Amino acid sequence: MFGLGGSELMLIFGIGFLLFGGKKLPEMGEGLGRGIANFKLALRHKEEEPPAKELPAPEREKPA
Repeated sequence: MFGLGGSELMLIFGIGFLLFGGKKLPEMGEGLGRGIANFKLALRHKEEEPPAKELPAPEREKPA
């Protein structure tokens, strides 16, 4: 995909571990996973919704 091998991925994960610490990384992964799941759910619901019907505009009284 991006041409990343095993050693490059280990380096990226190692830097992430040093920057954010062991406790913060699982929380960040969980939040990212929830965000992706919510995004997919919203897309699925958007496709299933029937098109909204336009309501007629209310007639306004013309001044005399």
